[in-house]
Amino acid sequence: MSGRLQIDVFFDFICPWCLIGKRQLERAQQLLRRQQPDVQIVTQWHGVQLLPQLPATGLPFAEFYRQRLGSAEAVRMRQAQVRQAAMAVGVAIDLEGITTMPNTADAHRLLARAEALGDSARRDALLERLFAGYFQLGENLGCPQTLLAIASACGYPASELADCLTGDARAFIGKEQGASQGVPAFQFNARLTVVGAQPAEALLGAMDEALRSQCVEQPV
Repeated sequence: MSGRLQIDVFFDFICPWCLIGKRQLERAQQLLRRQQPDVQIVTQWHGVQLLPQLPATGLPFAEFYRQRLGSAEAVRMRQAQVRQAAMAVGVAIDLEGITTMPNTADAHRLLARAEALGDSARRDALLERLFAGYFQLGENLGCPQTLLAIASACGYPASELADCLTGDARAFIGKEQGASQGVPAFQFNARLTVVGAQPAEALLGAMDEALRSQCVEQPV
């Protein structure tokens, strides 16, 4: 089968399930390329700011989760669940190394600018590095200087990106209609949406269904 598969992914950097879902999506794409090498896959990432009310400087990570989940024991259990799911897809998440729950508005603006510049390989490297910065290196993704340093390491001159970073907690407004049921959300050919960090096989099934529907709707 040939054709074009448009994948729109809705996510936030502070959501570990979005990183886990990213790995599942990558696996599903590998499987699809093996099975249907003539299909052109185009993936776009759309930022969804889960906590727009956070101050520009963010909040202390540990205290934020204690208040959100009610107790230190509840936090421990949730984090153990996240680590187990992450390890299952080959991701080591260092939750103890995260000190700040950041406001992600500028991080999303940064990636949106990178998307607009049109170099998908460089955009993908930036996306991966931002996830790693938060979940593995404990970097504050709400800090404009940190964001510019990360972008620079991915080959972006500061002149291309600096003006999109406001540093004032102004909300990021993106294409959020695909994330009405939560993130991560994966939309295939604008007709089929899968929500959550689903297994690669489930995502592959949705891809196949979207491609079959596309073929049925094409005029003879």
